[in-house]
Amino acid sequence: MKVLFVGSGNHAKISPIIKAQGDSLVKAGVDVDYFLVKGKGIKGYLKQIGPLRRYCKEHHFDVVHAHYSLSAYVASLAGVKPLVVSLMGSDVKATGWHGRAVRLFCRLFRWKDIIVKSKDMAEAVRLTDAHIIPNGVDMDLFVPKSQQACRQSLGWKEGTRHILFPADPNRFEKDFPLAQEAIQLLDNEVAIHVFQQVEHKETVLHYNAADVVLLTSKWEGSPNAVKEALACNRPIVCTNVGDVKERLSGVEGCYVVESRSPKDLADAISMAFEYKECSGGRDALKAAGLGSCQIADQIISIYKQIQEKP
Repeated sequence: MKVLFVGSGNHAKISPIIKAQGDSLVKAGVDVDYFLVKGKGIKGYLKQIGPLRRYCKEHHFDVVHAHYSLSAYVASLAGVKPLVVSLMGSDVKATGWHGRAVRLFCRLFRWKDIIVKSKDMAEAVRLTDAHIIPNGVDMDLFVPKSQQACRQSLGWKEGTRHILFPADPNRFEKDFPLAQEAIQLLDNEVAIHVFQQVEHKETVLHYNAADVVLLTSKWEGSPNAVKEALACNRPIVCTNVGDVKERLSGVEGCYVVESRSPKDLADAISMAFEYKECSGGRDALKAAGLGSCQIADQIISIYKQIQEKP
């Protein structure tokens, strides 16, 4: 089976999240190719319609799989079929018009299937027949490691509490200012670390070096950072977005904060500091079937069903 992944390529390479999913499909025997949509804003994306149409005519693909709504619009207008669309979270939750646009394109261009990352995403776009399939976690990459060894490798200071904010602090929806406000209320000597110019394969060191992984997002689908931290058995504090309540339910050392109060977040961080690890995190992921290989099987099943449809 030959599949084309279509996704943003404004940073000269495919998103690590999308590439990880592609790699998991390759491991399962799928031939995966990539088309990078290189353009900023709607006009930039529209310029890629012709190149994508030509690329698909020059190569035969059994399925085209677009990631994020803008890439799906480009693929639709390019007339590529059969088309599967993965909505990732921020592309449908930022503003209300996204959901309307998704439904319109889905009907007009007869998307074969839509994948969303959480139940609340399906509700947001009002597509009751969408498949709810979170991104999987590479359980061979994201494993518990020696905290001391990871800190030494990263040059993190001993004797300090280390909080990892596993996102680009400049992204509006991640709400880094809220994280800063909460941390300022802590009594401990604290250092905060963020993901900027960190290779995906290196993030495992950061998770394992941290005392607490902190997410203060305004919205999410099924945040990969939460699942990667769980795979490393790290304590987590997170605002109630996407599917985090389901992912962290019953896992000791992990807290979902219902409010967006810096004080409530600070209190939760202080409680999470009491745990050396969240020993049930990795087991919870396995029980939920969220390993990348398990997720790959679900996606391949969708591809096969599409091929069988007239």
